[in-house]
Amino acid sequence: MSEVIADSERLIIRTWREADRADYLATCNTDAVTTYLGGPASVGDIDAAIDRIAKSQRENGFSFWAVERKADGAFLGYCGLKIANLPGTRLDGAVEIGWRLREDAWGRGYAGEAARTVIDWVWANLDVDQVVSFTIPANAPSRRLMERIGMGRRPDFDFGHPHFADGHPLRAHVAYVAERPSG
Repeated sequence: MSEVIADSERLIIRTWREADRADYLATCNTDAVTTYLGGPASVGDIDAAIDRIAKSQRENGFSFWAVERKADGAFLGYCGLKIANLPGTRLDGAVEIGWRLREDAWGRGYAGEAARTVIDWVWANLDVDQVVSFTIPANAPSRRLMERIGMGRRPDFDFGHPHFADGHPLRAHVAYVAERPSG
């Protein structure tokens, strides 16, 4: 049984259901969706990632939550939070927001709506002063989304991703930060 975390005008942000695995594999593990992530992952890697999501929810009270469209109950992908695992960088241990939506959900404002809902959840539920996000420099769509949801570019937080070797096309990352509103 999944738990509703938050909702917005068109979306429900919730914990994962077992049926979401198949939907995720079919719609979010495609060449187009994973262009800036190194390409589609194996079923085993996806299962391990979803298991890590469940573990984060148990241990931290947050995770990369499932995004469901209210109008028809369709699984659109995920948007949520995790603790950044970036040893040797300034962002290691920070609360990171991330998203991945299926291709037919792009360009409809769903990612921004989900991300703003998640950031609002952070300010209401977590004692943190900032939320971070990052991507490779070429990922213009995610960078524009970060800016649209009020995240500011932080070149001083840019880093070489420790999970990729020097020279790898996914090594260089640019960072964005949302600061807790004052007052």
